This record gives sequence, structure tokens and C-alpha cells, in this order.
Amino acid sequence: MIFIVVKFNVRPEHSGHWLDRVGPFTKATRAEPGNLWFEWSVSVEDPHDFVLVEAFSDGSAEAHVGSAHFSEAMDTMRPMLTRTPEIISTTVPGTGWSTMGELTI
Repeated sequence: MIFIVVKFNVRPEHSGHWLDRVGPFTKATRAEPGNLWFEWSVSVEDPHDFVLVEAFSDGSAEAHVGSAHFSEAMDTMRPMLTRTPEIISTTVPGTGWSTMGELTI
């Protein structure tokens, strides 16, 4: 699977409505064939840092990046950011989450 983590630093005047503004993009991405998950979090240290954790089945991320909703989201996000987002994108074995053996319940 393709595993991606992206860090977005949002301008303070936009951080309060960031998740609402990216809501249509989130919904459309989650509905894509091959999307395994697409989850937003906010930093506990900086309320203007948002982290997106996403995964796609092999071969499906290209369609995501080429979609109309991706292009629209980039245009929506760009003016709300303080800097270029940081990304980790890699291929990992598997098709989903595994359980954490060190903390089995």
C-alpha cells in the first residue's frame, strides 16, 4: 500500500475552519476506489499544524492526485498555508492497520 503523511501549517486566521474547508476534499477522497483511509489530526503543541495520514492500495494514488477534487483542494488550501507542506510518501507491505503487540488488550 502507499502510505502518506502530510504536515500542513495553516495561517492562524484559517486554522479554526481548516477542517470545514477541506471537508469536501476529505469526503471525495474517502469515496475513491483504493482509498484505505484519509484521517486528519491537529498537533497538541501547535493548533495551526494539521497532519493528514492517508493510505491507498497500490496503483490507486495516481488517480487520486489526478482527480478534479485534488486539484480543487490544492487551490483551496494554498492561500491558507504559511509554507509548503512536508510529506512522507512510501510504499509499505500490507493492506491496512496491524495491531500493536506491545499493548494488546
